[in-house]
Amino acid sequence: MELTDARWRKSTRSNGQGGACVEVADNLSGVVGVRDSKDPTGPVLVFGPGSWRAFVTQLAERP
Repeated sequence: MELTDARWRKSTRSNGQGGACVEVADNLSGVVGVRDSKDPTGPVLVFGPGSWRAFVTQLAERP
């Protein structure tokens, strides 16, 4: 899958101290990319938009 047009943004939970952070690219047609911010040339997980929304919703509902 071609991800050269991906615009990556860091998690809002990132503390900026090099911790365990993810970056998300949600500007792509039909997919959402997720990668480790410490390894920007490493592997990317790709999700369908509906699956990504469900995942984020579940996280937001956690106490």
